[in-house]
Amino acid sequence: MRLLLAIFLPWLQFFTIGRPFAGIICLVLQITLIGWIPAAIWSVYALSEYKTDRKIARAVAGR
Repeated sequence: MRLLLAIFLPWLQFFTIGRPFAGIICLVLQITLIGWIPAAIWSVYALSEYKTDRKIARAVAGR
């Protein structure tokens, strides 16, 4: 679900992972049609980093 959000509404996805400042910057970028593709790529990349950070935190907490 978050992946679809990252592609279609990249700025909103940043708010769901707790990065509101990046979300505002992404919204400004997304306002232009040319900036939509870089905003979506950035959002998908940030989502993958978020998932990786959560996996690492769970692994460390499980020790």
